[in-house]
Amino acid sequence: MDLTLSRTDYLQVGVTSQKTMKLLPASRQRTIQKAVVGDQDGVVMCFGMKKGEVVPVFKTLPGQKISRLELGGVLNTPQEKIFLAAGSEIRGFTKRGKQFLSFETNLTESIKAMYISGSDLFLSASYIYSHYCDCKDQHYYLSGDKINDVICLPVERLSRMTPVLACQDRVLRVLQGSDVIYEIEVPGPPTVLALHNGDGGDSGEGLLFGTSDGKLGLIQITTSKPIHKWEIRNDKKRGGILCIDSFDIMGDGVKDLLVGRDDGVVEVYSFENANEPVLRYDQMLSESITSIQGGCVGKDGYDEIVLATYSGWITGLTTEPTHKESGPGEELKLNQEMQNKISSLRSELEHLQFKVLQERENYQQSSQSSKAKSTVPSFSINDKFTLNKDDASYSLVLEVQTAIDNVLIQSDVPIDLLDVDKNSAVVSFSSCDTESNDNFLLATYRCQANTTRLELKIRSIEGQYGTLQAYVTPRIQPKTCQVRQYHIKPLSLHQRTHFIDHDRPMNTLTLVGQFSFAEVHSWVVFCLPEVPEKPPAGESATFYFQNTFLDTQLECIYRKGEGVFKSDNISTISILKDVLSKEATKRKINLNISYEINEVSVKHTLKLIHPKLEYQLLLAKKVQLIDALKELQVHEGNTNFLIPEYRCILEEADHLQEEYKKQPAHLERLYGMITDLFIDKFKFKGTNVKTKVPVLLEILDSYDQNALISFFDAA
Repeated sequence: MDLTLSRTDYLQVGVTSQKTMKLLPASRQRTIQKAVVGDQDGVVMCFGMKKGEVVPVFKTLPGQKISRLELGGVLNTPQEKIFLAAGSEIRGFTKRGKQFLSFETNLTESIKAMYISGSDLFLSASYIYSHYCDCKDQHYYLSGDKINDVICLPVERLSRMTPVLACQDRVLRVLQGSDVIYEIEVPGPPTVLALHNGDGGDSGEGLLFGTSDGKLGLIQITTSKPIHKWEIRNDKKRGGILCIDSFDIMGDGVKDLLVGRDDGVVEVYSFENANEPVLRYDQMLSESITSIQGGCVGKDGYDEIVLATYSGWITGLTTEPTHKESGPGEELKLNQEMQNKISSLRSELEHLQFKVLQERENYQQSSQSSKAKSTVPSFSINDKFTLNKDDASYSLVLEVQTAIDNVLIQSDVPIDLLDVDKNSAVVSFSSCDTESNDNFLLATYRCQANTTRLELKIRSIEGQYGTLQAYVTPRIQPKTCQVRQYHIKPLSLHQRTHFIDHDRPMNTLTLVGQFSFAEVHSWVVFCLPEVPEKPPAGESATFYFQNTFLDTQLECIYRKGEGVFKSDNISTISILKDVLSKEATKRKINLNISYEINEVSVKHTLKLIHPKLEYQLLLAKKVQLIDALKELQVHEGNTNFLIPEYRCILEEADHLQEEYKKQPAHLERLYGMITDLFIDKFKFKGTNVKTKVPVLLEILDSYDQNALISFFDAA
């Protein structure tokens, strides 16, 4: 069965945060439901639909930014009380809009995530989790990394309280009271949690998770250990998951999985067999989906998926057919409905045009008055700068509440800008004077009309660190611009992991000196991505990393006065030694630096580079042959005379050229890594071998693995 949905935009509120729109429960199945949404202006709006028109139920005055909105009520009754989190306060409203709760929590930071179960309230700020019962403090937990979402397994079904935290370090932490029972590693930083089928599934223990790199999975949370049920990889390279809901949109009696992503993709997965969901429907919207709900809002009897987008659009994807088969009487009625709709839209448009003229006049008067304050219009930017494990590149996503005019990218470190297929902006590069002002990149992206979201891909070089800046100019008058800064770290291609192979040949760097635990932690934060800004609890810290480009590993163990860093790549140790000694010198701290170099690790690293280098060299050779082979094909009229290898190159010509175009600096990058490895190996021996680099490059041009290893041994 194919799913056909048609889109209806209901209304637009202010910019919305993740999980701030809900549908109130219906009195009967498939009858119209009311929707409630909270925005970053602090306004809560509840509305319903009547004869195709939006009818507001209630609307609050602006206030603090609303970061979460949940429904609650007495267990096993319809959940129709509205709770919202704004700053460190929780407010409660009835479905009619009467406020019945204003609870100021003892959290010092703004609430980032919230879940409600009966009289139990589960909250988290950046690192702190708190559990309240009837507004009284019950439990507390300080997480080692940022908490992105919080949920609790259904108490009414399991008769036990099991809160679960989704943490940035790729871990779900299962709690009992104030203690962690166990941790579950997931394949990416989890951004959203939801109960399977809305109630935990058959066992009541089913928990769905979505990650910032677009993966989706189901885990059964038992009392003793987790059971991984299924996991869907993000093979189509879609955006991160921001919201999940369960609803039977297919109408087959089994709840489907509704997923909203930060690149505007909406997906419906159905459970044809009980093992794993199957993608049955997807649709692309132009901006990120912050909330998703299944229900019936537009018209009785027609199910739909209701979405809230970043810029505040409340949109329905409905099963109601756009063209109906009807008799003459019905057609007349439809025409009358259409005429009424057109006239109401016209009057609304005239009203808006009048309002715009009024506001423009007010703006002119206020900006020209002598007492005028700065009247630069403010706008909201939603940005994300994340490392992709699959292709060792950074993804920079910039989303603005209004259309983007242009984005200027400036970097004081050498980086490569890679092509992004879904990016329709026109890019132009400006020449840079790298010697006088440390400008390595100046690029301008000119966006097409109505582009509100821009995605860029960037690849950095380890050892070279600095700042990337994005100057974002939207299409609003007067012209205004906001700057966003992103730090390119010395070991920028390293990603947090929880296990490493201790049998690899490791090089060790040891630091001893008069530094505090907080100081050495701040150095590690400066050098490596995905490290929490606050030092972890306890007297020491251990972090494991994997290089996303080469798969080499790094172990960091440090405490007050001592730090030990181990890696199977000498270049990683060399970068750490240079940066850490520079940071310590800045703070006038004397360091005693010692290192142990394992000669075997060089050969080991070269073997890790080998398949990548061989593939790139072969790709370059194949691409060079394409033109000549095409000429032969034209001359001979067919390819029958060619050997199978050459025929295969011709068949895959477009794919090969596309791949080669996507990796313009790949070969140079690999050459650079081998050169750095060669220089670093001898640097630790106190020998400068930079004069031998040209010979090394000659060997790489006529690459043979054994010849390269022999050169490293003999130099």
